[in-house]
Amino acid sequence: MTGAQQPEAPQLEVLLPRSSGRIDRRTLAPVQAPPLPRGHHRVRSVYAAAHVVPVAWGENVPGAPAEIDWDATLGFRRRVWGLGLGVAEAMDTAQRNMGLDYAATRELVERSARAAAEFGGEHGVPTRDLIVSGVNTDQLPDAPTGLSEVVRAYREQLEHVESTGSGVVLMASRHVAAAARDAADYVKVYSEVLGAASTPVVLHWLGEAFDARLAGYFGSRDTAEAMDTVVGIIEENADRVAGIKLSLLDAEAERELRSRLPDGVRMYTGDDYNYVDLILGDGEQHSDALLGAFAAFTPQASAALTALEAGDTDGYRRILGPTEALSRHVFATPTQYYKTGVAFLAWLNGLQPGWSMVGGLHSARSLPHLARILELADACGALVDPALAARRWQGLLQTQGVTAEGEGR
Repeated sequence: MTGAQQPEAPQLEVLLPRSSGRIDRRTLAPVQAPPLPRGHHRVRSVYAAAHVVPVAWGENVPGAPAEIDWDATLGFRRRVWGLGLGVAEAMDTAQRNMGLDYAATRELVERSARAAAEFGGEHGVPTRDLIVSGVNTDQLPDAPTGLSEVVRAYREQLEHVESTGSGVVLMASRHVAAAARDAADYVKVYSEVLGAASTPVVLHWLGEAFDARLAGYFGSRDTAEAMDTVVGIIEENADRVAGIKLSLLDAEAERELRSRLPDGVRMYTGDDYNYVDLILGDGEQHSDALLGAFAAFTPQASAALTALEAGDTDGYRRILGPTEALSRHVFATPTQYYKTGVAFLAWLNGLQPGWSMVGGLHSARSLPHLARILELADACGALVDPALAARRWQGLLQTQGVTAEGEGR
């Protein structure tokens, strides 16, 4: 009715169980939707490492082949593209080596690459700007393997991903870590695999915080020594390396490696603790991004990049800065279970129908940990629909026997 005062939105109070047994209350803030981008972001090359959504009634238990809800999984990716970011497909966020078997991985890459090509055709964006996909050796048995077999496995996956039109991320391999005796073995493997690449690829240096079986990758537990090996591999194959994603959670190491990269080779930050400053840069150098965190709060990442494109660094910090507290909690030790937090936020935001993950990984984080995610997501505006989030959270609390009186039953 004209002139009528609009009713105030109802206050949304949620319960937050703590590990001490205490239950706090929080009133969720009203939604503040960030502006939509005008197109694909160009100020930085940015990919969100996306998770997979399981079929709710599937046998997605530990050790079972993944059953994927393709509508929800691809819908999540279209949302990322619609917000102006690319998708890093079939990475560790998608539970490689933690619930996503290789048969499902192949189908995931094929379906996502087709969807990216369709989206790109409609919006005038090259497919490789929209999707890069992980190449690993996880079709091999989890057993001792010779380096020649590892190279064959890498090249098999490389050929498959390239055939889909996707860009390539050459992931760190558990098989290489187990078989390599020294830095020279890493140089041999990477040189042979890169020699088979038809287009430049992104390397991936994943630290042991994400996967303990990758400790000492590139031949040394000493970061400086391993970095020398990485730089040597890149310099010898600079025409076949588009960039490197660094996931060591060490901002100074990233700046050091970034300063040593040949011209034209990008640094993609995988530092989910310090990405705000690393992406912004120091006036001379900056990092691009390939982050699981950006799958958790894509609208905020997109809005921050829009501000950066306009030269508004204060706006960039104002939007993206508060998300770092959320990201640090999602990626808290044990860091390899961060995927649970990414999927949890997707569920709270209505981007997947049920609270479950392939391999049963939704059980990898405690209820108080998830409560803190909800709290921090609210604080930085990462809840798309606070009313929906509150309803879903309340339902989860009920299934866990958490009551307003603070008693877990």
